[in-house]
Amino acid sequence: MSGDLPTSVMVYAAGFGTRMKALTRDMPKPLIPVSGRPLIDHTLDLARAVGPERIVVNTHYKAEILQDHLKPQGVLISDEQPDILDTGGGLRHALSLLRDGPVYTSNSDAIWAGPNPFEMLREAWDPLRMDGLMLCVPLERAVGRQGGGDFSADETGRISWGGNLVWGGVQIIKTDGLAAIKEQSFSTRLLWNPMIEAGRLMALEYPGHWCDVGHPEGITLAENMLAGTDV
Repeated sequence: MSGDLPTSVMVYAAGFGTRMKALTRDMPKPLIPVSGRPLIDHTLDLARAVGPERIVVNTHYKAEILQDHLKPQGVLISDEQPDILDTGGGLRHALSLLRDGPVYTSNSDAIWAGPNPFEMLREAWDPLRMDGLMLCVPLERAVGRQGGGDFSADETGRISWGGNLVWGGVQIIKTDGLAAIKEQSFSTRLLWNPMIEAGRLMALEYPGHWCDVGHPEGITLAENMLAGTDV
């Protein structure tokens, strides 16, 4: 099914990073260093491993600083001005830069220790029975997670809300449903919900560890996690 594999990656980097407090006063969260490298560069390295034709990054807060960092790396910029559009609205805003068909999307505030999440999704993707495939981490391996899980999955992988699976922020998703959503700024939840109802949004369990770097404590936790692995 190689013709049905995503050829584009969307990386979310437009947020204000308010949980980072003073760290994002003068710097967008994706540029905060983890183990000596900007947070977003860790994500871009993982994304490039699947050989995408294009990588699109959305920007809003401290956009010029982030764009100056990204442009030499050959990524495309989807700038959200004057209003930030949330994950679903941001994805729809970037569709003209993305190829038709399913796309990878990724948050830029997590660190992975284990197999490449994009490669795992590519190997498991089955567009005949899936409209979306989300990489999820059991709560006990979700380092720095503040709060409970997001989802549960049945024996076939079909997702439902509530449970001990934490969405790691990386997925393959079909974008057709975006056209029917009336809101301008909206969460990807509005795209997920019809897929969940149809039994076509699936979870893939990540076998390694994942760290949320959306809050200051997450930086040290992520660095310690990486130092204890071969990643």
